[in-house]
Amino acid sequence: EAAQALRKAQAAARAKGYSLKVYDCYRPMRAGEDFVAWAHALGDQAMRGQFYPNVAKDALFAEGYVGGARTSHSRGTAVDLTIVKLPAKSQRPYQKGEPLTSCTAPARQRFPDNTVDMGTGYDCFDARSHTFSPAITGTPRANRLLLRQLMTDAGFVNYANEWWHYDLADAPNPHAYYDFPVARAALR
Repeated sequence: EAAQALRKAQAAARAKGYSLKVYDCYRPMRAGEDFVAWAHALGDQAMRGQFYPNVAKDALFAEGYVGGARTSHSRGTAVDLTIVKLPAKSQRPYQKGEPLTSCTAPARQRFPDNTVDMGTGYDCFDARSHTFSPAITGTPRANRLLLRQLMTDAGFVNYANEWWHYDLADAPNPHAYYDFPVARAALR
């Protein structure tokens, strides 16, 4: 059901001159457990500057940026995504060790990707990432609203703390969580 709804959103995006760009979808429970362990490792601040520059790591759970190992991603009914203007520009790969910039910095200062400006980077744990943050105006706000319209029309519901996160409404098996691994070898 989630794949069919996503296909509907993609068709609507293309009709408006955009394409969806998916960052994350199904995530095995073991990946969620790793994420929870990372969030509890308060001494590990390596990614703070880019992904949570204004939120204390010990507040990530309370502020709703980290849930738990059992999430809708582990059911296969959630997707983290954005939109790209067509024709899509190429995007250079990240080079290991390359300095990273705060996800709240202006788009021209963040890693150069081919997506539209949403006001913050993806996976930015900050109040400015809330879908309707009053700090985000103009084109970035219009882009968020376009993504939201595409996704809600296709049967998804936005998680208000993250402009990029959508759950399938009326998802089947709402209490089922899966832990089968995803590996490149499995895709052949």
